[in-house]
Amino acid sequence: MGLLDVLNSIQAGGVSNDPRARTAPASQGMSPTAKALLALLAVYATKNMRRADAPPTQPAGPAGGNIRAGVPGGQSGTPSGGGALGDLLRGTLGGILGGAAAGTVLNGGLGGLLKQLQQSGQDDVARSWVGTGPNKTISQGDLASALGTDTLDTLSQQTGMDRGDLLSSLSQHLRRFVDQLTPDGRLPTEEEAGRMV
Repeated sequence: MGLLDVLNSIQAGGVSNDPRARTAPASQGMSPTAKALLALLAVYATKNMRRADAPPTQPAGPAGGNIRAGVPGGQSGTPSGGGALGDLLRGTLGGILGGAAAGTVLNGGLGGLLKQLQQSGQDDVARSWVGTGPNKTISQGDLASALGTDTLDTLSQQTGMDRGDLLSSLSQHLRRFVDQLTPDGRLPTEEEAGRMV
């Protein structure tokens, strides 16, 4: 399943009866929830891109078996996909990340988000979302602590959602979003992630 399929399923009814998460009219583009999920990936992809450009301060961890992902420097590429979501991925996210390949954005954003969750004490939750078993829930408070004020402010600004609505939506949908982007129980490689977009 590709990123656009996942986001379209969220827009088309794979959400609660919460009116804030329902499909937005065509004139408005995507739902605030879908925007929040994409913006969250963009935030962490951007943070990882900056870190990838900085000189390494510690040796790389072991390959395989974990849910962390490194992000090599910007590669050129054109993601596939159509419609408003495809245009957003090509235009907005590509612009934010300086033309990095879509696979780099998805892989780095997802890896950065999961690393942030792990570092904030939510390692079991993050592993359950990536793993093939049941997905653990995360409370709004734990998610707020994990993401931090700056990230939440950025997401609120990008989506137009207030913090309470944003946390409610993310705590409900983020686990399914991550689970569907990691169908093999691991982060996709950049190449695999590129095919998802």
